[in-house]
Amino acid sequence: MQNLELSEQEIIRRQSLDELRQVGVEPYPAALYDVNAWSTDIKSEFTNEADRRHVSIAGRIMTRRIMGKASFIELMDSKGRIQVYITRDDICPGENKDLYNVVFKKLTDIGDFVGITGFVFRTQTGEISVHAETLTILSKSLRPLPVVKMKDGVAFDKLTDPELRFRQRYVDLLVNEGVKDIFVKRTRIFDAMRAYFNNEGYLEVDTPVLQSIPGGAAARPFITHMNALDIDLYLRIANELYLKRLIVGGFEGVYEFSRNFRNEGMDRTHNPEFTVMEIYVAYKDYRWMMEFTEQMLEHIALKVLGTTKVTVGDHEIDFKAPYRRVTMVDAIKEHTGIDINGMDEEALRDVCKRLEIEQDETMGKGKLIDEIFGEKAEGHYIQPTFIIDYPIEMSPLCKRHRDNPELTERFELMVNGKELANAYSELNDPIDQRVRFEEQLRLSEKGDDEAMFIDQDFLRALEYGMPPTSGMGIGMDRLTMLLTGQTTIQEVLLFPLMRPEKKEKRDAVSDFTQIGIPEEWVAVIQKAGYLQVKSLRELNPNKFHQEICGLNKKFKMGLSNPTPEEVKVWITSISE
Repeated sequence: MQNLELSEQEIIRRQSLDELRQVGVEPYPAALYDVNAWSTDIKSEFTNEADRRHVSIAGRIMTRRIMGKASFIELMDSKGRIQVYITRDDICPGENKDLYNVVFKKLTDIGDFVGITGFVFRTQTGEISVHAETLTILSKSLRPLPVVKMKDGVAFDKLTDPELRFRQRYVDLLVNEGVKDIFVKRTRIFDAMRAYFNNEGYLEVDTPVLQSIPGGAAARPFITHMNALDIDLYLRIANELYLKRLIVGGFEGVYEFSRNFRNEGMDRTHNPEFTVMEIYVAYKDYRWMMEFTEQMLEHIALKVLGTTKVTVGDHEIDFKAPYRRVTMVDAIKEHTGIDINGMDEEALRDVCKRLEIEQDETMGKGKLIDEIFGEKAEGHYIQPTFIIDYPIEMSPLCKRHRDNPELTERFELMVNGKELANAYSELNDPIDQRVRFEEQLRLSEKGDDEAMFIDQDFLRALEYGMPPTSGMGIGMDRLTMLLTGQTTIQEVLLFPLMRPEKKEKRDAVSDFTQIGIPEEWVAVIQKAGYLQVKSLRELNPNKFHQEICGLNKKFKMGLSNPTPEEVKVWITSISE
């Protein structure tokens, strides 16, 4: 990498890297470093009366205070931070003091990894620390970390730009307090849910991500191509149909944490790649699943947070069971004053027009109802609420309602104005299922690119017989958002999908050489910030000359400086 591509700090760190090797210190050693203690444990287990405890710790230098023959560093390991006291004579007991005077003081930087052995003590100011007896360089950091400064309890220079934070999550985790805790809680949420299901005797399984038919949901899929078979395949939009095949095959209860992919938009609550948990249990119905779901969520909240209450934005949400139940029709009526019960497609189109809801000819009855509910009702349900008994057109995989054949036995759990879970009494009538799939095909032919495909193998499986079954899917990313108090899905995904990085437009080297600039000077000029020839047009030739000659000297390029007259000719050539 050319020096011109680096910042001044990056150049200095690379020089330090070379100097470490020159004095016989390998900055990236191959041998293991034996760690037997961690920051938070050292602090929690310390007692003044205890015998001197010797520890071996390792981590990243986050702050340094060098005071002659003694220094303090703050070391960050995987659990937290701890102060380390380093003296020259302790880590350099012999006559050679280079490890302290050269390696530590001059060639290490904030961000470097070091290993420390020593003993635990309490400083005169009362801080539990480690008194270093040995210091080992474990990894040299070549880029400086953004350093958050504190003054009177106020943080300055924090890394707050979401674009930078999400794109460089590794830096975000290092310098922003609380970010790591979100992802620790995310894992604990998964663990608590998995343990809850396992305790009930249900089996965790894996089903295909690459599918010949993208079934189980109404969504636009990603398409890929398999060279070996010369066929197109789809990244799964849902795993539902595979899990129900397993119920046909004799399993009584199965679940899967499924990575799903939908080729749709991105916003504060949607990412094209996301995680859903789906569970299917034989001989159950959606009423049983409602109770199971609310009990499970209460259990997870208590297990992870120690409480059922969490604050998200301006709302305090309580996951204590039981949750309110409202029918889809009543929810729309409650928030629009319109009773859609029994309306046909044309009547629903008129309702959309009256409510100023966008709709088009590709939308069938189910989508129109979904739009009305989404626009006018959904956002009102802040506390956990089951919206139940959906019109049949909205639920092609769901069993008809036992009391009203125009409805289905389905619920969606709404929390903080968004869907968190979706569940059915699963449709196990293969003839009815075929009719529903054919209706989806009709919608697809009308132009609905989210309509379901007909999965002939799934229909064949149903014809072998599936017992009465209830299934439920829950958005794990949204659940994590709720239980960690986050308002955007990007905050709970370690590496959310990002748009490509924007790069400033640069003119080609030939564009500069055409006006007489030597090729070797183009990189220097662009380092100065003049990426396009036209950006030189209004420059003062003398100041420009001084600027590029200064960079030549600063970065030790060794180029022969142009004369002021030559630089003036370059700029004059652009004007002409």
